[in-house]
Amino acid sequence: MKDFLIIIAAPVLSFLFLILVFVPMEKVFPAKKNQKFFRPDWFLDLCFFLGQYLIWGGLVYGALSYFNDFFSGVIPISFQNMIKSQPIFLQIFEVLFFSDFFIYWAHRLQHKVDFLWRFHKVHHTSEHMDWLASHREHPLDSLYTIGIINLPAFIMGFSLESIAGVIAFRGIWAIYIHSNVRLNIGFLKKIIGSPELHHWHHYLDRDVGNYANISPLMDIFFGTYVCPGKEPEKFGIHEKFPKNYLGQMLVPILPKKFGNYFFNFKKYFKSFFLNFEKK
Repeated sequence: MKDFLIIIAAPVLSFLFLILVFVPMEKVFPAKKNQKFFRPDWFLDLCFFLGQYLIWGGLVYGALSYFNDFFSGVIPISFQNMIKSQPIFLQIFEVLFFSDFFIYWAHRLQHKVDFLWRFHKVHHTSEHMDWLASHREHPLDSLYTIGIINLPAFIMGFSLESIAGVIAFRGIWAIYIHSNVRLNIGFLKKIIGSPELHHWHHYLDRDVGNYANISPLMDIFFGTYVCPGKEPEKFGIHEKFPKNYLGQMLVPILPKKFGNYFFNFKKYFKSFFLNFEKK
C-alpha cells in the first residue's frame, strides 16, 4: 500500500511543483500572451505526462541501469581511474561538453533519418509550446535521447546515482526551453540557450535548426543556429499524424497501412458503437 501511495504521489507532487515554478513565469514573461492554461491538446499532453511518470519512466531508468552496468564492465578501469583523478570541475565540464556534442548529432539524425523521425515527430506534433508540452515524447524516442545524452558519463565511469543531479537538471531545463516564456537575456542566449531558440526548433519546418541541448554553441559552430528575433507563428509538423494518445504511441511502431486507423480514432470508435447498437 505504501509503495502504491508513493507511485501516485510522485506525479501529483511533480505536477504541482512544475505548475508553481513555470506557470507564474509564463504569466509574467509570456512568449504568446493570449495562450490560456487549458490550451488545445492540454489533456493529450497530460496523458504523456502521466505516462512518463507511471509507466515509461521506470522502463527507461531500467534500461539506463543496464547500459551503465554494461559500460562499467567493458571500459578499462585504468581509464576510469584517470578520469576520476581529475579535478571535479573538469569532470563536470567534460561530461556536459561531450553530452552536448553527442546529443547535438543524435538530435540532427532524428530529423534526418526517417526511421528515427517516426518516433521523434511525436514530440514535434505539439502545436502549442508550454511547460506541459515538453512531456510529449514517445518512450522509444526518450530512451534514445536519454541514453545518448548520458553515454559520455557512462563511458567515463560515473554511476547512475552520481549523475542523478545532472539528469534532473537536464529534465528541468527541457521543460524550461519548451515553456511559453520569452526572456531577453541578450548575448547570453548564444551561450546557455533559451525558450526563444527552442521554439524555433519546433517550427513547422522539419530541418529548421537549433538542435543543441543546454548550450547553442554546437549550433553556432556547425551552422544550424536560428534566431529571427520573433516568436514563430505556428508549431507542429506538416505531416498527417494522429491527435490522440493511443495513435501517437502505436503509429510509429506499426506498418504504415495500419496507421490510418488512428488518424480518425473518434470516427471509428463512434461508428463501432453505432453498429453495435443497431445489432
